[in-house]
Amino acid sequence: ADRIAAIEARKINGADPTSIWRWKANLDETRRVANEQNKPNDTAKVNALIEATNTIENMVVEPSMDTPTKNAMLSKLADIKSNLQKNGIPTNIVDDKIKEITGSFKCPMGCRSFLQGWKDKNGKEVNSGRMNLGVVTVNLPRIAMESHGDMDLFWKIFDVRMQTCHEALQFKAHRVTEAKPVNAPILYQYGAFGKRLSEDGNVNDLFKNGRATISLGYIGLYEVGTVFYGSDWEHNKEAHDFTVEIVKKMHDLCAKWEEEDPNHYHYSLYSTPSESLTDRFCRLDTAKFGKVKDITDKEYYTNSFHYDVRKHPTPFEKLSFEMDYPKYAAGGFIHYCEYPNLKQNPAALEAVWDWAYDKVGYLGTNTPIDKCYKCGFAGEFKATAKGFQCPVCGNHDPRTCDCVKRTCGYLGNPLKRPMVHGRHEEIAHRVKHMTMGLVREEAEEETKENAKER
Repeated sequence: ADRIAAIEARKINGADPTSIWRWKANLDETRRVANEQNKPNDTAKVNALIEATNTIENMVVEPSMDTPTKNAMLSKLADIKSNLQKNGIPTNIVDDKIKEITGSFKCPMGCRSFLQGWKDKNGKEVNSGRMNLGVVTVNLPRIAMESHGDMDLFWKIFDVRMQTCHEALQFKAHRVTEAKPVNAPILYQYGAFGKRLSEDGNVNDLFKNGRATISLGYIGLYEVGTVFYGSDWEHNKEAHDFTVEIVKKMHDLCAKWEEEDPNHYHYSLYSTPSESLTDRFCRLDTAKFGKVKDITDKEYYTNSFHYDVRKHPTPFEKLSFEMDYPKYAAGGFIHYCEYPNLKQNPAALEAVWDWAYDKVGYLGTNTPIDKCYKCGFAGEFKATAKGFQCPVCGNHDPRTCDCVKRTCGYLGNPLKRPMVHGRHEEIAHRVKHMTMGLVREEAEEETKENAKER
């Protein structure tokens, strides 16, 4: 944080940007070491510093700016340090549960992608230098709507689509093996992939026998359940078991494909982030089926196995609903809960984390930390048709306000990097999973438990 403050000063004084680039290179090296030593908390902190540095690097304070804009930008720069210290990292990665689900502990790549545990011929566990060969995602809501509520027909179409996905994944894998080490020497010859090949080496030696993963993705279990059981099916055990069975069947097919593949690539099931597919698949299906209530009329599809974002389960209910899916989708997953501002009641958040510890492996915490540097508002920005803006003064200039949303797994600033329409609609429809009354109740209970432990 002190280095960030120093960069702020250099940035404001018009220093050469190479100092920032050197700092970022040091951060990248720190992150690599933290990953090698399996220190997820250190890695998360470094990622936060990199994000803050990127924010600073992309900001330019021009002498010609009007005074209010310049002051607001300087205020934003000054606030980055304190935000890092106060807000922390809103994700939990549980060592024991990640080992149980994926076979070994490691941090996810990006927002949710996990490698499975793998050991080399000497029995040594290897994470560094491994990779994923690509993802193909199946549109489950389309299969459900094409079946017109006929379960037998659903499974027949499902089998056909799975075969198509398998062929697409085989094509992806084969295409990657056509590369020569000289095509990407940093990856293949200089050790980024964990081994150093000669110029005429076979890149497939880095991929085969489970060292590389290749993933089958999926989207829209909520919409599938809606086709067969109606839009409020989450408390229907038969409906829940049906959607779990879908995920299990995809998992079992991945295991079968890996066994039959002559190269034995590890086929993993991946709960696709769907940053853009949530929009694209829904638009394509709207053109095919029209506006279908609670399916296409929302203008987005629900991510993977997630609870319908428009509903109000408690964090405990939401996580209880979702916890059965990741054991079959070890290639990638994340849970998250939406909260009001909990800075005055962090014990309520601790209560959820304690409860979730042995139930979920990767948990995101979404709390409102948006801030306007023109009027001083701090809280949650208002979702509009054009994006997010300060609810007090209407400011949506990314230079003078900060808006943070969990886009699909990672945290992003939609004012700097606008999202597709469907993703914006999905975020705008999210509701809180903890009322202020429940916050107080859980905080009081957690405080009592902590007192007992002391």
